[in-house]
Amino acid sequence: MPKMTKAQIVATLAEATGLSKKDVAGFFETFSDLAYKEVKKNGECLVPGFGKLVKAKRKARDGRNPATGETIKIPAKTVVKFRLAKAVKDAVL
Repeated sequence: MPKMTKAQIVATLAEATGLSKKDVAGFFETFSDLAYKEVKKNGECLVPGFGKLVKAKRKARDGRNPATGETIKIPAKTVVKFRLAKAVKDAVL
């Protein structure tokens, strides 16, 4: 089964809520911007009912170049992770 595209999600939510597709798409854009700013500023953003976006630090580590087998150093960096809420895990798994 193919994954839902953004357009399909917008259409489904518009139909379910009675809002226009334009309003639903605008909500998604605003919500995305809010989440990005919140994670950047506070290190995390709670998405009620789903989980939270969290900034996490990765330590430097050794890796391997798959083409040559050579060991390389991978520098430390900050990444964004999504931690699922327990309710989502219970419902899906």
